[in-house]
Amino acid sequence: MVHKSMNTNGNAKQLEHFNLNRMPPALQATLAPLYNATIPDDNHLETNKIHHGDARHLLSQIKPNSIALSVWSPPYFVGKEYEAYLSFEGWKNLLETVIHSHFSIIKPGGFLVINIADILVFKDQNMPRIQAEVVSRRRSPVTRNDILSAIEIYPDYNRHQLADLLGCSEQTIDRRLNGNNIRGGKSETQTRVKIVGGLVEEWALNAGFYTYDRRVWVKDAAWENSRWASLSYRSVDEFEYLYFFWKPGVTQIDRKRLSREEWKKWGSRGVWTFPSVRSNNDHEAKFPVELPRRVIRLLTEPEDIVLDCFMGSGTTAIAAIRENRHYIGIELERKYTELSKQNIRRERSFQTPLL
Repeated sequence: MVHKSMNTNGNAKQLEHFNLNRMPPALQATLAPLYNATIPDDNHLETNKIHHGDARHLLSQIKPNSIALSVWSPPYFVGKEYEAYLSFEGWKNLLETVIHSHFSIIKPGGFLVINIADILVFKDQNMPRIQAEVVSRRRSPVTRNDILSAIEIYPDYNRHQLADLLGCSEQTIDRRLNGNNIRGGKSETQTRVKIVGGLVEEWALNAGFYTYDRRVWVKDAAWENSRWASLSYRSVDEFEYLYFFWKPGVTQIDRKRLSREEWKKWGSRGVWTFPSVRSNNDHEAKFPVELPRRVIRLLTEPEDIVLDCFMGSGTTAIAAIRENRHYIGIELERKYTELSKQNIRRERSFQTPLL
């Protein structure tokens, strides 16, 4: 593997042959602030570096109209250690603020790509507290009709006596008659499902982006450790979405970025299938290098700048290095900032690559 030298002139290539005056008058008014902005070169976040801090604060320090592609995976609000401080409202505020902060830094015609599990599951105090009756897991053959028949014969029997008579527990008596576990099933806060794709699209549109595409990443089915591995009818978690958002401007389309075989296998395909990371021993939620690598190859040119504002273990930066792109990383957690720097050093030293 050879890492080619990179310079910072790549951002100007897209505008080289663009004449704003050839656009319709109404569109000129819309695009003029983007294309004609005077942008100083100093006091901005350094490229090819991981910056420690909150994306909500650091994104404003990135040079305007400089990022060809921002590709990242936010906290999913599924109980990971690094997102424990967030409420659902806090999670929504985080994503909305981060998406809005991207519009000024993505260059015209560039892209924001968000990888997210479209379904969230979390406890909701407003959900009806009704316990499901899991028929296949019944330990006692006693039915509701058995209990009602016993009550008809022994109308004065209490729950304890009925349990002794039928050879079952008091819980079984209560569960069959009332549909709830007397140990608190009807008092437990229930979990709800939330589809978040619409929220992400709404936040992007409000920021000024337009939905361009979406891809589905089919990963390994999380059979044993899945949040879906329950006694409900919910499916196993085995795919995620990549939402592509476009900033108005001229987008350079170059079919030579991919080989004919790559276009056939994944470039023009809406479903991408490749394994997830098999070991999350140093980070709770790593995605494979193949995910950002495909997006980077599809949407950017060599020497473009790629951003990941939830850098985690450094995967997007490593994909950018392998594809001869610059990168900027932002990471909130100090330990993951150091981890990503360590993984990038390992990548640059041509030792065992991060797979």
